[in-house]
Amino acid sequence: MTSAVGIGIGRDLAGVAGLKLVPRRYYGRWVAAALIILVLAWIIKAFAEGQIDWKVVGQFFTAPAILAGLVNTIIMTVCAMALGIALGVIFAIMYMSPNPVLRGVALFYIWFFRGTPLLLQLLLWFNLALVFPTIGIPGVIEWRTIDVIGPFMATLLGLGMNQGAYTAEVVRGGILSVDVGQTEAAKSIGMTRLTTLRRIVLPQAMRVIIPPVGNEVISMVKLTSIASVIQFSEILRNAQTIYYANARVIELLIVAAGWYLIVVTLLQIGQFFLERHFSKGRGDRRAKVQVAEEAGA
Repeated sequence: MTSAVGIGIGRDLAGVAGLKLVPRRYYGRWVAAALIILVLAWIIKAFAEGQIDWKVVGQFFTAPAILAGLVNTIIMTVCAMALGIALGVIFAIMYMSPNPVLRGVALFYIWFFRGTPLLLQLLLWFNLALVFPTIGIPGVIEWRTIDVIGPFMATLLGLGMNQGAYTAEVVRGGILSVDVGQTEAAKSIGMTRLTTLRRIVLPQAMRVIIPPVGNEVISMVKLTSIASVIQFSEILRNAQTIYYANARVIELLIVAAGWYLIVVTLLQIGQFFLERHFSKGRGDRRAKVQVAEEAGA
């Protein structure tokens, strides 16, 4: 009986060995790829045959007005993100504070700046002089609001405070990702709450915080274009000023798009290396934990 079963199994194996392996054909992928290629070819053909003077694009790509707008865009991105990150950390800590007053203020700040459109906030800051003609300490030192809150300051406050509301939630999520035992251990050796946050919790939370904040930096580069409505001279505003004069609309828009793509690409490269830096060693720890679990099993 056993020998008969063995002979049957041997015949089956011999039959399987003689089968021809046929790779699976993904016809849907080929159709999708063909459609994508056709669409890309159509777009390229449209740009090649369209009424676009590429010499004008090259001429204005490094025009002084465009480069000045590029510098303003980068400066505003850095300043607004610095303000947003600082406010985000502060209000995230206030949000998680046991003090009901601090928590209430943080909740209101996040609710208001996340609940109203960014364009509306920029317009409110730009027209703040209609509500507060002067700012300062009454009777001691005062300035005219219209002299202080110009296009640059209105853009900085609008973008920075709006960003702070979103960054506060990102920072809070990063803090919550750190094991509670870390905080308890820090308390047991006499660390204060702020010292624990600064030296124990935030450094570990950076691994979770960096990716979304990096995405917000990239978004901020593009959000500066909204400030063109309040006369802030960034790339798009300066491009519009030029094409209002020479009627080369599409050429100047291509110039602006090109610079945005260059800046965003460089930031994405920087974000990649920054994320890799803060995740350094994490893969090794995961591998050690996996080996230990397998050994225990």
